[in-house]
Amino acid sequence: MQHQVLQTFARLKDARRCKEKSAMTVTIRDARPEDEARWRELWAAYLAFYEVTVDADISDSTWRRVFDPASAIAMRIAEVDGRIMGFALYLTHEGTWIRGRDCYLEDLFVDADARGKGVGRALMDDLVSTCKAKGWSRLYWHTSEQNRTARALYDSYVESDGHIRYRIRFTA
Repeated sequence: MQHQVLQTFARLKDARRCKEKSAMTVTIRDARPEDEARWRELWAAYLAFYEVTVDADISDSTWRRVFDPASAIAMRIAEVDGRIMGFALYLTHEGTWIRGRDCYLEDLFVDADARGKGVGRALMDDLVSTCKAKGWSRLYWHTSEQNRTARALYDSYVESDGHIRYRIRFTA
């Protein structure tokens, strides 16, 4: 109980700090085809941040799947004063321990110029609201241990559940 109170206090403090830092308006919406050029700029910055490369055809495929009704991948866009400053890519899937669907936040990125100004929190709040509205069972994600900025945001929602990720690569 004490931990929950501390988490709630931390969220309120973070929200107050975000309001103090910026009077900007963040709008969260579904991705649209005309967002492609700006998304690609942010996507490239995201990949550079994590020091990874992804083949161009994979990036192309990711973009196409966002708009494919048969795909489980979806994207929310964060706009600040009409400019795209962040995105969240997520997907839903069935699970073996739940009745509903799980939502996996695969990628969340905010332009460096907008970090610490509530854009990441707005994307997270939007996804939490979406999960609740659609009756999905859980929202989960992972991030690099070294990404202190993201971890501070994520820790304000929930503490790590202690699971360690393992990954075997077969193909790109």
